[in-house]
Amino acid sequence: MSFDTSMENLRRVLNIDWERTSLLQEALTHSSYAYENKGQANIKHNERLEFLGDAVLELIISEHLFLLCPDKPEGELTKMRARIVCEPSLASVARKLDLGRSMFMGRGEERSGGRKRPSILADVFEALLGALYLDKGFHLARDFALRELDEVLQGVLSGTYGRDFKTELQEYLQQRYSEPVKYQLVHAEGPDHDKTFTVTVSHRGKILGEGQGHSKKEAEQEAARKALNVLEKE
Repeated sequence: MSFDTSMENLRRVLNIDWERTSLLQEALTHSSYAYENKGQANIKHNERLEFLGDAVLELIISEHLFLLCPDKPEGELTKMRARIVCEPSLASVARKLDLGRSMFMGRGEERSGGRKRPSILADVFEALLGALYLDKGFHLARDFALRELDEVLQGVLSGTYGRDFKTELQEYLQQRYSEPVKYQLVHAEGPDHDKTFTVTVSHRGKILGEGQGHSKKEAEQEAARKALNVLEKE
């Protein structure tokens, strides 16, 4: 994919016009690509921008939690921030923005599945945030980060993010019955890089919930969450 194509894809997704497109190119460039093309001029990988973006994101989330939760002590705020600024949550946002497909990546890294690797996806999101901070300033970077991480933020604030609903459902039912919980894949649709899986969870022949997600594991967790909601109301 050419830089122009990557830039246009992200402009459409992010709805941002970049002043310095070289920053966007740098944010999307993995170190493996820079190494394989080290003979070419002006190729910079994104590790410095990732360093900056990490610091910017820490400040954004710290400020947001500080203002939103005036009664919570420092220790609890630190734990909440850690659940938000972590590899799984950042990788999920990068996946939603399709950043992996837009990256410049070395052939070896790409063949080994680098475009889907959570650590690389989390890093490119931070690099993009760092580039956005340099190009547009703190306020736009903050608006972007809070918008894209809103689902994670709401989950952490409500106490639902990071919960293992499958284990909770299993333990809830095993207190009453010996039969195991069963998960069944109903269907999967969409292109390989953006599939949506639908899964049902049943117990003793009765369907308790249905969930969707971009992986079977995510869909199973959603199905278990819905099943718990139903059971706890009975």
